Parts: sequence; C-alpha cells; structure tokens
Amino acid sequence: MDPSPRNQVLLGVGGGISAYKSVDLVRRLRERGFAVRVVMTHAATAFVGPLTFQAVSGHPVRTDLLDPAAEAGMGHIELARWADRLLIAPATADLMARLAAGIADDLLTTLALATDAPLILAPAMNQQMWRHPATQDNLARLVARGARILGPGVGSQACGDQGPGRMLEPLEIAEALSGSDVQRLAGVRVLLTAGPTREPLDPVRYLGNRSSGRMGYALAGALADLGAHVVLVSGPSALAPPAVAELVRVETALEMHAAVTARARDCDVFVATAAVADYRPAEPAGSKIKKGAETLEIRLVRNPDILAEVAALPKPPFTLGFAAETNDVEQYARGKLKDKRLDMIAANRVGGDSGGFEREENALLVLWNGGQRTLPMMSKVELARELAVLLAERYAEHHAASS
Repeated sequence: MDPSPRNQVLLGVGGGISAYKSVDLVRRLRERGFAVRVVMTHAATAFVGPLTFQAVSGHPVRTDLLDPAAEAGMGHIELARWADRLLIAPATADLMARLAAGIADDLLTTLALATDAPLILAPAMNQQMWRHPATQDNLARLVARGARILGPGVGSQACGDQGPGRMLEPLEIAEALSGSDVQRLAGVRVLLTAGPTREPLDPVRYLGNRSSGRMGYALAGALADLGAHVVLVSGPSALAPPAVAELVRVETALEMHAAVTARARDCDVFVATAAVADYRPAEPAGSKIKKGAETLEIRLVRNPDILAEVAALPKPPFTLGFAAETNDVEQYARGKLKDKRLDMIAANRVGGDSGGFEREENALLVLWNGGQRTLPMMSKVELARELAVLLAERYAEHHAASS
C-alpha cells in the first residue's frame, strides 16, 4: 500500500534502552502504509545507530538541529511541515519534562514546537521515575494540551524492577496509530461533567469541596482520544482543559444543571464525574457576612440530582456515574447504580492515605448490571484511559442490544 498524504509519521527516538524496539516499530508502521522519517536525540544514538533506522525507514536520519547541510533550506521546518503525526517512542522522563516546559534545545524538541501535527507519546522509563509526581505533573500538562499517550505497559524492566514504565510493544503502537483504537467511539456524542461546584454564602465565601477536576479532565481527554465528540461542562478548576469539542464553564450546581439539561437530549453518553454540591444556601447574603455573633446558622436547600434526571429521561443516554465514599464503597455504589437506574458506576474511596480528591492517583471499582471490574491504584491519566476503553466496550454492547 502506498503511503497516503495523511500517513506521514515523524518518529522521534529518545535516549532509553527501549530505543531498540523503535527499529521494529518503523517496520510495523511501514507495513501498515505509513511513510516514516526518524529523528534521534544524541542520547538515543548511544543505544541504536542512525544507520539502522536509515536502513529500515528508507530515509536519512536527523540528529542535529544545527546541521549546516540540512539547515541550508531550514530543514527542521520542512520536517515539521511534512509530518501529519509526531510520534515519540521511547518518550523518556527527560523528554517529557522538556516537552511539558516548552523547551526547544535540540532537533526533536524544536520540531515538537514547530509542527502542528498531533503529538503522540509512548513513555518508557523506570517505574519509580514514571510514578514520580514531577513526571505525573508533566504528563497531565501534556495531556491537557492534547497529547495522546500510548502506554506505558506494566511488567519487568531492564533495571530489574517491576511496575509501570515499559514501552508498549511496536505492534501495539502501530495498531493504535492505524486507527483501530482511535475509532472505538467515533461519532459518539459524550456529555461529561467535571470538577466541583461552588455555592455562594455571600459575595466572598462559598460552600465547596475538594475536587480538582483532574479525573474528569483526564477522562474527557481519553474519550476524545477514542474518537468521541466530547462536550465538557466544568466547574471551577485550576487545570488546563483537555482538547474537547466544546468547553462550558459553570460555577454553581444550578448552572451545571442548566448546562446539562440543555444538552442531555443530544448526547449518546452522559458521564457525571463532577462533585456536585448536594445542598446550597437558601438565601445567599447580598453583602459580606460580618463576624459578630458566636454562632451562625445557614439554612440549606437541596440541589437537583443531575445524574438521576438524565438517567430518567424518556430516551436516556448511556449513563456513567461516579460515587466518592469514605466507607462501604461497594454497598453505596450498588445502591446508586440501582436507585438512579444507571448503566455503569465508578466508585472510589476518598479521605484515605492515597487516591481520591486532590491526588495524582486513584483506584476505581466499576460496576454494571451483571458485571464489575477493579482498576487498581494508578495515575489518574492512566486510570482515565482504562476507564474510557471499558466504557467504550460497555457502550458498544448496550448499543448493539438496543438496536
């Protein structure tokens, strides 16, 4: 098959032992009709020689930004324009940090800034480096900007450690790029809520919760990576929003309710990750409440149950709810699944030593009628990818059964 204009992959090879896998990756990509050109960091050449990649790709390999011969015609700009996808495999911790910071101190990182092609990363590093908060923060920043993350895999590593950090196998990466994974939710309209709500007490204060929006934002990005048309309704969050079709910012539960109600009948899937306040002050003060009396009583009224209302529509979308509990997690989650007539629910424990609100990692127990799956503790970005694939599987089965 001849490479089409939309099958041009610029492969960046980082300096890690997994660079040897990238030789086979070039071959796998070319088998699937991709034209491949390779850029290597100087560290990568310590593991695999440029001539090896030249032989399997059929094109000269670039390693230097300041190469007089190549740069006579601004060669790096031509490469940036040529690519319709920039794939970095392996993406080391150092490379991810430089990409997240926008540093352009070599040819590969300069190309990442100079191209408008989608960025795809296949991370590879020691498991402790992968779990480090700095790496996870860099990962979240890259995902928020629209980068697609493939892997990493979990297993034994060259250093002898066990855990997440292995670069995915070349066949897995090639198949992901060929579109089989991306299209799992192609054309599916997803409406997703994320973040907290703020219920005003007065013009200065509000009732809120500890939700950062990290899980919802990561899941919105993961669903978009699977081809879904994602509309994100977000409460206040300091995070950079993911690359979605539409972002709707709200503050209060009533605002979120109005935004969802206006769009719910036009979606195929509704995902309620937002931590919506159950109650709001009945009569917010018009001016700042002054400290005076020893006690202060505030009357609260109940907010609408957004998820239950969507699930109760005459023709409801496929619904995925979330349950954040401090105890009896499975019991409460099963109750919500039944009482609100949801298709799926993802439950997690909050208030403990790990996972939950304001944390980089989490674990989920996902329940549906007749089945369940446990997703162990991992970064929320990884967890979102796992949950997105599971949702796609369940939605496909539901859609087939109702057709």
